[in-house]
Amino acid sequence: MKLALAQFNLTVGDIAGNAAKLLDAARAAHAAGAAMLVTPEMSICGYPAEDLVCRRDFTAACAAAVETLARQAPAGLALIVGYPERTPAGVYNAAALLRGGRIEQVYRKHHLPNHSVFDEQRVFCRGDDACVFECAGIRFGINICGDIWEPGPATRAMEAGADWLLVPNASPYHLSKEHDRVAVARARQIETRLPMVYANLVGGQDELVFDGASFVFDADGEVAVQCPAWREGLFYLELDADGCSGPRHELPDEDAAVYEALVLAVRDYVGKNGFRGVHLGLSGGIDSALTLAIAADAVGAERVHAVMMPSDYTAGISVEDSREIVERLGVRYSEIAIKPIVEAFAGQLAGEFAGLASDTTEENLQARARGTLLMALSNKFGTLVLTTGNKSEMGTGYATLYGDMAGGFAVLKDVAKTRVYRLAAYRNSVSPVIPQRIIDRPPSAELRPGQTDQDSLPPYEVLDAILAAYVERDLSAREIVAQGHDAAVVKKVMRMVDLAEYKRRQSPPGPRITPRNFGKDRRYPITSKYRPEGELP
Repeated sequence: MKLALAQFNLTVGDIAGNAAKLLDAARAAHAAGAAMLVTPEMSICGYPAEDLVCRRDFTAACAAAVETLARQAPAGLALIVGYPERTPAGVYNAAALLRGGRIEQVYRKHHLPNHSVFDEQRVFCRGDDACVFECAGIRFGINICGDIWEPGPATRAMEAGADWLLVPNASPYHLSKEHDRVAVARARQIETRLPMVYANLVGGQDELVFDGASFVFDADGEVAVQCPAWREGLFYLELDADGCSGPRHELPDEDAAVYEALVLAVRDYVGKNGFRGVHLGLSGGIDSALTLAIAADAVGAERVHAVMMPSDYTAGISVEDSREIVERLGVRYSEIAIKPIVEAFAGQLAGEFAGLASDTTEENLQARARGTLLMALSNKFGTLVLTTGNKSEMGTGYATLYGDMAGGFAVLKDVAKTRVYRLAAYRNSVSPVIPQRIIDRPPSAELRPGQTDQDSLPPYEVLDAILAAYVERDLSAREIVAQGHDAAVVKKVMRMVDLAEYKRRQSPPGPRITPRNFGKDRRYPITSKYRPEGELP
């Protein structure tokens, strides 16, 4: 039989738009001779819909859309559609089999993830029954996403007579996620000996980004079909009782995948939220240069406006390099000096600050002047301000509230500084858009004479390793020191991370590309007396 797999970019809450997209796909699949179309998890409403599924009007609209889709879809096609099903017992993460103009069967997700970025147990009830049906002489069982990450649901499908597993997914990307998915699919194949069709969502949704990369596991536990990452499409497979043939796309390497994730996240955040374009502050440094390249690739150079806002401490080469990169990328560019604004601020505060030495307060006035200008441009032109700070800065609080943190989307929020350099090199391997001098210069906020980041922070190679251990893996101070790091440096970094929690809580969302970002992944109290670095002498 021919099976169609929909690897689609769907929008949370756009019930009518999503349903129309699924209907078009159903008609195209039927015309191509497919007997079945499998769509991603929660394909009617998008994923994650979060507390929207608690609203009765929302679930009622989803149910009506599923019923209408069942009536309108080609009668000879088996269509698998995900939606939030409300019953007297509660709301379920469900997948419906639509066939012959009606909802023929409904499968309810068994394992509701409640970790990391997931909190499905908060809004959904747990299903327990298998769902097996026949199509073109083959018996199919359904599992949904997290169901294959634990033993049980796949076995129930096998015991109910399934020959194949269909697995609609909304599995968000992070580093090494493709490897993790294949590993759990292989575990279920060993458990059941069932081949599997894994259909994943693609697209950006707030801080999550979905990579697609759908695949088929055959009865021998091998990847028989590989759909592309980061691309929508309707893909056709030929199935029999235990074998499959179809497309075999190469997946991108790590740096290419991260770059594609950031581009897609920006494109969808801008597009799905209706912004006319983006503004960002260009400093002549590598973070803003990489953010600018991502923005131009995401929404097109004509919708990107870069603003250089020099101060007395801005190096001449920073302005030169900024002019060069905007010329290479073809984006709009402006220069707005902040000296008069900073002087006006300082003048108004002179009485309050009389007799006090200059310190980071005056440095931060510069950043806040820039943030005010960018937000004014955003208000006037209906654009989104992209912030340019990276995960290393966010981790340690090396950023200014209402200054360089001012904006609507933090593109590099989950990208460590050392990876920023890797991504810049990757982007230049595609086409040389970031001047080499930007990459080679020591990083600096340029808020005082001769300033470099390493005046306040350890070398980034050291800092990022400590942050990864403390933030992403929850290692203790002693465990981090045992990896070979200096105890005083570890203590300093951990202290900086803990003290910056209040800043991060006020930062804009940004795309998640590691297994643990500063967002839903990591929920720490702002007010806390616990100091894990205290175990060190």
